[in-house]
Amino acid sequence: MKFSLLTLFPQLLIPWTQEAILGKAIEKGLLEVDIRDIRDVTTDKHRTVDDSPYGGGAGMVLRVDVLAKALEGVEADEIILLSPAGQRFDQKMAEELSSKQHIAVLCGRYEGFDARVEQLVTREVSLGDFVMMGGEAAAACLLEAVTRLIPGVLGDAASHQEDSFSSGILDYPEFTRPLEWQGRSVPEVLRGGNHAAIARWRRLEALRRTLARRPDLIPAGLRADDAALLLELGVSEVQVSLWGLALPKKKRQRSVKIA
Repeated sequence: MKFSLLTLFPQLLIPWTQEAILGKAIEKGLLEVDIRDIRDVTTDKHRTVDDSPYGGGAGMVLRVDVLAKALEGVEADEIILLSPAGQRFDQKMAEELSSKQHIAVLCGRYEGFDARVEQLVTREVSLGDFVMMGGEAAAACLLEAVTRLIPGVLGDAASHQEDSFSSGILDYPEFTRPLEWQGRSVPEVLRGGNHAAIARWRRLEALRRTLARRPDLIPAGLRADDAALLLELGVSEVQVSLWGLALPKKKRQRSVKIA
């Protein structure tokens, strides 16, 4: 996979691609990152990329003619404009983008882009409902989220399959050594070697976390066999039914006849 990152500050992104898993992915030939300085396409001595907005207002706006020239020769499957007005980036989008061969990303600065730049891209993407000083940090987040889904990038091919959001809900809590720390112990079920019990505990705790922290992910992330676990967590039978899950059948108690 190839990423082309178009920015006014390439030195912010270059170190990001040289370390850790991203750096190793590039060394293995699994990832190519082309970082382009938008100012390289300018022709005036000041290397001007922006101008004041028509109609007045604070700040400067990145020019459409400069961005169009910067994108010349970029034959990407997706050209992404990072913008607070874009579609919210999430794990589903990351998974979709990981199937692409070439993705280009425009990193904004100042007061943003001339609106006509939107005609040059395939989609607009936002990390969330907040505004940053530029798009470089957002581009780095997008790059990491997508790259880790490329086969061969992570050491364990299955390590991302149970991540938060990949399964539709938040991930279960993880533990490692030390066994005891400041009076808090690793749950005994994780030490017992019963894989079925461990799987059940992990799903229960993932549901507990999601209900407490991100209830908006429910019911879309639920499985058909979650009903009993939800009841165990105190969710009412009425609510479980409203979420479209079949209630577990109650065991009949045998009556004993006394002579």
